[in-house]
Amino acid sequence: MKPRLSLSSPLRFTRSYATRLPERPPSRNPDPLLNNPYAVYKDLPENVTFIHRPPPTAPSPLSYTTLPASPLLQSSATPVDRPLPPSLWKDKGEKPRVSDEDIARIRQLRREDPQTWTRGRLAAEFNCTQWFVGKITSLKSADRKKVVAEVEKAHAANRDKWGERRKLNADIRKKRKEFW
Repeated sequence: MKPRLSLSSPLRFTRSYATRLPERPPSRNPDPLLNNPYAVYKDLPENVTFIHRPPPTAPSPLSYTTLPASPLLQSSATPVDRPLPPSLWKDKGEKPRVSDEDIARIRQLRREDPQTWTRGRLAAEFNCTQWFVGKITSLKSADRKKVVAEVEKAHAANRDKWGERRKLNADIRKKRKEFW
């Protein structure tokens, strides 16, 4: 059944809160730099103006206004010299340059007996890196195949100690790599 409207009650056709469209109120933010006696203006090259306002609190000895870190805030008369923080990396130092005679000797030793004179041993002997030894000397393909076969033999001995699950995962990775 429909509700009845009585003629004695006035009908109001005004917008309610739910039907009103939202409007953003006008911005009333005043410019903080206008009429500010504490603002510092500094003209820089290329017509750039740097404006700095110190914080409204009392300056502390560690504040940026009394001891500024930025070179824009520092006066040119009193430069602040601070030491750099310590490095996170160990300084290994550069290896000295290997002479031409030493390079010839490295090549000769590696060619004569590659089993005894490995990259690591030559690098330690001549105070250079293993990468450098590998770059200036290369094994003959027959010697390289022997070394690779020995390494593979050692790896196979370790793989025999693996459990079923690890072997299965290795086989799955190998099969997946075939489809790359």
